Amino acid sequence: MTDIVEAGIASGTEGKLIRALDWKGAFWVAAGVPPLVLFSIGGIAGTTGKLAFVVWIISMVMGFLQSFTYAEIAGMFGNKSGGASVYGATAWLRYSKFIAPLSVWCNWFAWSPALSLGCAIAAGYILNAFFPIPAADSQIVLDWIAAHAASVTADSPRVAEYIAAHAGTTPDDAVKALLGADGVAALTPAIRTWSLASFSIPYLATANINATFFIGGILMLIIFAIQHRGISETASVQKWLAIIVLVPLLIIGLYPIISGQIVSTNVTGLVPPTAAYAASDGTWSNGGWTLFLGGLYIAAWSTYGFETAVCYTRELKNPKTDTFKAIFYSGLACCLFFFLVPFAFQGVLGHAGMLAPGIVDGTGVAEALGGLIGAGRVITQLLVVLMILALFLAIMTAMAGSSRTLYQGSKDGWLPKYLDHANEHGAPTRAMWTDFAFNLFLLAIASDVGGYFFVLAVSNVGYIIFNFLNLNSGWIHRVDSGHIERPWKAPGWLIGLNTVLAFVNALFLGAGAKVWGYSNALWVGFIFAALILPVFAYRHYVRDGGKFPAGAMEDLGLIGQDLGVRKAGMLPYLALVGGLAIVLFANWFFQLPA
Repeated sequence: MTDIVEAGIASGTEGKLIRALDWKGAFWVAAGVPPLVLFSIGGIAGTTGKLAFVVWIISMVMGFLQSFTYAEIAGMFGNKSGGASVYGATAWLRYSKFIAPLSVWCNWFAWSPALSLGCAIAAGYILNAFFPIPAADSQIVLDWIAAHAASVTADSPRVAEYIAAHAGTTPDDAVKALLGADGVAALTPAIRTWSLASFSIPYLATANINATFFIGGILMLIIFAIQHRGISETASVQKWLAIIVLVPLLIIGLYPIISGQIVSTNVTGLVPPTAAYAASDGTWSNGGWTLFLGGLYIAAWSTYGFETAVCYTRELKNPKTDTFKAIFYSGLACCLFFFLVPFAFQGVLGHAGMLAPGIVDGTGVAEALGGLIGAGRVITQLLVVLMILALFLAIMTAMAGSSRTLYQGSKDGWLPKYLDHANEHGAPTRAMWTDFAFNLFLLAIASDVGGYFFVLAVSNVGYIIFNFLNLNSGWIHRVDSGHIERPWKAPGWLIGLNTVLAFVNALFLGAGAKVWGYSNALWVGFIFAALILPVFAYRHYVRDGGKFPAGAMEDLGLIGQDLGVRKAGMLPYLALVGGLAIVLFANWFFQLPA
């Protein structure tokens, strides 16, 4: 009976996931998705200019529509965890054993980096709070300049070099700029520039073992300790974190609109910028469209993310009714925040204000939130604490969902066997440790702004691949498994529309991956996606002798190694070819502004 908690331990030391959640619990676990808007709000504003809030709205509408396909297929699998990628992967299994694990893997390596990205920003907030870098116009810097005014003179070689690099600058202005930079550097706490080691990873990025890395690692361990107690404890912590974070965030999003602070010129005249992070308006040229599609590409990583609400089907007391409610109400909450917050930010700050370094890298968002409501210093400091809690909320959501994807992928015979383990509280601890180790590596890369967006751009390649495969799995399940009970069934036209959106996402991938400062992000993402192929081949053909674990296909009414009849014929293969063709064409056709 699904409403009975499955306590106790399975054979040996391996436990089971425990049915301890209702739909509200799953909603609270997924409540870390709305704060994801703060992860890339500056980056998208820099890339798409005045179009930024429109990008968020379009992306959120697409994510909400797509979720109905995921809600339907999730209801078919009351005995699986791991989310939409697991439920959709089974549709592809009849057509290729290798596509199913590809979907699961791509979903995991897209979601898992939220741990490192969130911890990197949170570490930045902590460093800013305890070891702030002084502003160039702060009194302490001005006093330093006054005391060291003779250290830079108009005939200094540094002044000549500065003028050469900044045409039109007068010697006096160059002296002032250099003294200001020297003052900031001299008064910057040593911990902000300290690094234990720094090394380049060929064809990827530069890793840095610094203060951000160590603080971020400690934060991840704290989140691990909370989730070690199981999904029920996680949902309880998430509930209170969500209330503390989301209520003020909602007020901050509404207040500028209600109080009339929105400047109409900030949200009209909607054209892309002349180039990424340029403050001037551009045109709807090929380059402008590329920037726009790049914004839609990266926004998807946040706006589609509430599909994680169906990661916990195996842990729901009544999956038949709770699965749809969890993803539907999570989607409504995300619509509210992803519509309001970007609009309020842009309406008050304008395009130029959104380009501030602290907003682009995420560490100055709290101060910007304070500015939206005219907050003083005390309230702004409270908003810094609020931002750290918001990041905790998002990170906990990511670890809970991504670890269960690994766990179920192992249970179904797609991922390494050692991940098939849960502790006495029903927490998939080996999958969680794997998440932790992977994100320590990513944290070293994400410790600077450039590395941060590299991780985001590459991981999103996997996320778009997953969404493409899963949106197509909706109609494949309809064709091949139409007889399977669906507690909630989407209208046929919506399944068809979401299939079209799968190919729209392919367009975003081809055009948008290059926008984020790394022209090779698409190809690095493809290579990383392909890493699952030898891993699966070893698990399936060497470890399991070419057979899937018993019960892997039970929810589809398939016994043993029977994968069922391929009723869809060649259509799934044509969908794959069509999607790849769109990606490659878009990558060739759309080019960044000169």
